[in-house]
Amino acid sequence: MPKLEATPNNPLHTLTADQLEKLGQEFDALHDEIYAELGDADARYIRGMITFQRRLIAASRGVLLFSRFRPAWWAGTAGLSIAKILENMEIGHNVMHGQWDWMNDPNIHSSTWDWDTASPAAAWKHSHNFVHHTYTYVIGKDKDVGYEIFRVDPRQKWRPGYLLQPIGNVVLMLTFEWGVALHDLDFDAIKSGSKSKKQVAQELKAIGVKARRQIAKDYLAYPGVSAAATAAVTALNGGDPTQAARDSFKATLVADAVANVVRNIWSNAIIFCGHFPDQTFMFTEEEVANESRGGWYVRQLLGAANIDGSPLFHIMSGNLSFQVEHHLFPDMPSSRYKEIAPRVKEICERYGLPYNTGPFRKQWGTVQRTILRLAFPGGGPRPKPGPYVAPPEERAERERLVEALPAFP
Repeated sequence: MPKLEATPNNPLHTLTADQLEKLGQEFDALHDEIYAELGDADARYIRGMITFQRRLIAASRGVLLFSRFRPAWWAGTAGLSIAKILENMEIGHNVMHGQWDWMNDPNIHSSTWDWDTASPAAAWKHSHNFVHHTYTYVIGKDKDVGYEIFRVDPRQKWRPGYLLQPIGNVVLMLTFEWGVALHDLDFDAIKSGSKSKKQVAQELKAIGVKARRQIAKDYLAYPGVSAAATAAVTALNGGDPTQAARDSFKATLVADAVANVVRNIWSNAIIFCGHFPDQTFMFTEEEVANESRGGWYVRQLLGAANIDGSPLFHIMSGNLSFQVEHHLFPDMPSSRYKEIAPRVKEICERYGLPYNTGPFRKQWGTVQRTILRLAFPGGGPRPKPGPYVAPPEERAERERLVEALPAFP
């Protein structure tokens, strides 16, 4: 890859080595402080979330036994969609990040958890936990920069194939779990020959095993259960059990497909809003050479963007609406991100760094504009935010908290 120019006015380059060292120490201290506080309340949160999700999916599956009746279909599909989103975002993603490993619960641990999606857990943990969270936003190193199929930074060399990326973007939204499943194959490595055929075959086999399991569960087993239950009830009532079973099988199959697509679109939107809106920076390999701990933190800050929203929105996003906090502390329980966000903002303000956030419609809109614009040759970097400045109400709240601190002799 030819040498790339650094992003103009990158805040990373405004900090001295001493400032970077102190900033790194502050973020390390914040991480350690929160980890020292983790306890029963945090454990109850994740166990309660898992219990709620499992009860919701069981109830939705129960309702879908009557899926050939429209009200039951809509209620069951809605519940199943929400349950799949919760399992994928707030539970699966975060458990497999190791956020709850401190509990030493073998049933809620990154080494044992598998999620309700097409991606094998081991492959996802490599491509996401290791590659993405190590080489975050480094062009040519982080495979999440455009996911090897999109041009999302003007410094990426344009190719004619990028003309199709607006269409590919829609396809990926609908089939996101399958795109994630294939992501760790690393097509660049396959094309260059740096990944052996044996390794590719092993990875494809793992994907195939997981794909068969997901297809059998959602598109054969559960529709089959609905069909059998409907046939039995219909036969007892003197109706045609064969036709009733067919109708029920089809209705449940469609409900499962719709729930998976809803989950795919939502996951895609949240993840893209956290990585590709106008506010985010990307980096060259030269910029991160010999990077300090503080430099790593700044790279996470500048490359991520939050999404403003309600407490329910944050839960449904897996708290990835706090993408800045997640990238700073990927192993911290997601339920703590909202708590530390004001302190992250305060650090940003003192060091003259931006704190990237915005409403969903703005973040999602700028992502779509980037994908559309950079499908064509050329393009320049979008304007970036300046240093974070706390609004008056936030300053007043900080002062109130400081005044409430006990006085020491």
